[in-house]
Amino acid sequence: MFEARELSNAVESVRDEHAPDTLVVDCARDFETLPPAVAEDLGLLVDALEPASYPAEWLPADAPTLLCRYASSDFTVGMPGDGSVAWTCQTHPPVVLVKPRVQGSPESFIDFLLAEALVEVGLDVPEHFLGFFEDGYRDLDAALPLEANGTYQVAAALYDGWKGLQTRDVFATWYDENPTLADAWQDAGTRLEGRVSELPAAVARGETDFADATELACSAIKHAIELPAPFAALDTTAYRDHGPAYAIRWAEKTFEALS
Repeated sequence: MFEARELSNAVESVRDEHAPDTLVVDCARDFETLPPAVAEDLGLLVDALEPASYPAEWLPADAPTLLCRYASSDFTVGMPGDGSVAWTCQTHPPVVLVKPRVQGSPESFIDFLLAEALVEVGLDVPEHFLGFFEDGYRDLDAALPLEANGTYQVAAALYDGWKGLQTRDVFATWYDENPTLADAWQDAGTRLEGRVSELPAAVARGETDFADATELACSAIKHAIELPAPFAALDTTAYRDHGPAYAIRWAEKTFEALS
């Protein structure tokens, strides 16, 4: 299921700087969440497994089943919203997992995704939004008039945006240190700009719902793209500094304004 991936020199240099012990592996098949028996095969590659677990009280009553499993003591690797390249710090050392669906993408873009994952590992932050929001996830759920999967999607997006406020500072240094990665980062951002600028109109026409719009806007933060309201309030030092409390208040104010 897992095979060590050969890295380009550019990605190797990012690993050396930000997450030197991290393993990068190709996965034999795509997944959102690995079956427990398959996830435990990671134990053959690493020194130790340390499954994450969180109090059940942090979860709303209607939390998705996968989120409940992640919060439990089950060894759960990979969750919806992780994308084509995921990482886990429930292993020692951490592991970056590359899914087969990246095949066909430009090599420069794949390198960017790998480098981004390694930078995130180096931040020493939770691998999932539940470790970010903690018991505040119930407050976020209360602030959002959405069904459970929509709340999950918004929470994942908000956490992605918060990480992006930090990773983009690293990405900006690549113009001098890793110009090929910098070009890939900039190109990916350029491809998002048009979609992000059209978000207010798309939401107003009912073509994009709030959860999808939040996901797109927050994915643009790491590219330093100008965001429209109400998402521009997330591209701030205040959000970077105050994290989950700020995100919850943003959700409350956003829906107060819409009601």
